[in-house]
Amino acid sequence: MSNHIELGLGIIGLGKLWGHHPGEVPSEADAISLLEFAFNLGIRYFDSAPSYGVAEERLGKFLRSLTASQRTSLRIATKFGEHWNPDANEPFVDHSFDALRRSLDSSLEYLGKIDLLQLHKTTPEVLQSNDLVRAWEYAASAGIEILGASVSDLESARIAIADSRFRCVQLPLNRENARFSGAVYDAASRGMWVATNRPFAMGAMLYGDQAVSREEAFRFVLGHNFTGVILTGTKSKQHLEQNWQSFRNVQLAFA
Repeated sequence: MSNHIELGLGIIGLGKLWGHHPGEVPSEADAISLLEFAFNLGIRYFDSAPSYGVAEERLGKFLRSLTASQRTSLRIATKFGEHWNPDANEPFVDHSFDALRRSLDSSLEYLGKIDLLQLHKTTPEVLQSNDLVRAWEYAASAGIEILGASVSDLESARIAIADSRFRCVQLPLNRENARFSGAVYDAASRGMWVATNRPFAMGAMLYGDQAVSREEAFRFVLGHNFTGVILTGTKSKQHLEQNWQSFRNVQLAFA
């Protein structure tokens, strides 16, 4: 039986090209409409990052349209460490303290309140750097209580999970990429909040000769017995509703 796992929305596709079939970046009106649709479905966890182009700015505009009680019902996660260059229309990495501080200041200006802050483009070296220590202290002084790391390599996952300062970890997990399964179990045993991303491998698992159903994809992740969120990164209302219903069907089967 799985612990408490919810479906969340990663909004990378609302701010820059992303996915198995990237398509176009939606207009601001369409992006905010999708966020409203997600909220009305019941999604209460939204994941963003400064390197997602204009996504964070759009999320902030949506948040300002909510009542105080509606905003309180949400958890907003963002990151720092990878940044966006609007002139080149591409991301870049800078883990220096000054860059992390400026990034966090900008995110706070857009979002108002950040519930979870994660180091982006994590490496083992950065996780153990003095600049990051200073950045975590700065984040704590800004009232951010839940700190963590978004990881893409196993050594970074190991370091982050072993660090008592970290209360959350984000990592990719799907049937085609199960190499972080052990890290999920280790994080869960430590009582960490776990955010898994790419449940459909950026959509690739849903198409082609070897395609799987949404239910099958969710069943694999839900079988890992953690407390946290599965992030879907769609920018389509139709796909989001299908993901929501498929997730709920599988979740009920685990109950």
